[in-house]
Amino acid sequence: MTLLDIILLAVALAMDCFTVSIVCGVILPQQGNHHSCLRMAFLFGFFQALMPLLGWLGISHFQSYMEAYDHWIAFGLLGLIGGKMIWESFSPEEEHHFNPCRLRTQLLLAVATSIDALAVGISFACTGYTSLSQLTLPLLLIGLVSFLFSIVGYHLGRCFGKTIIRRLNPELIGGTILILIGVKVLMSHLLQ
Repeated sequence: MTLLDIILLAVALAMDCFTVSIVCGVILPQQGNHHSCLRMAFLFGFFQALMPLLGWLGISHFQSYMEAYDHWIAFGLLGLIGGKMIWESFSPEEEHHFNPCRLRTQLLLAVATSIDALAVGISFACTGYTSLSQLTLPLLLIGLVSFLFSIVGYHLGRCFGKTIIRRLNPELIGGTILILIGVKVLMSHLLQ
């Protein structure tokens, strides 16, 4: 892969992080803080870089298992989180429990948005990446791009969140977006 290919791959992988970060920023325009944003961006970048590494490491032992189920896991996690957000969007404000500032929520979102990156690790193994030193640059770029896209997305959501909250129900929209991302991941694997 050329450097341009790796950068384009990193941008493609970061799109789910970007979208979810926008949703988190919209939901918490006043409550969110910089610490939470940085932690979420770090987790998104870390897991986006970790999953290809795990896919590459596991290729010899678990290739068929990972390829057969990774899209179902991503779909299930995103569907669960999105469904919970939609459910809470119809409950009174004081009963809302979805909080993108919580570490547990951020970890679930980071894992859910990065599971499809396992397949990227498998593709690295199939395209001639034979050592960890060869993977260092691609993994760093994938993690860095996801980190940066997450920060930008979160701040875009915060900037436009007040306007969106007045007109729309952000938890309903956010939950729907997460479910659609899960469906996209599932369909892209099932239609191959």
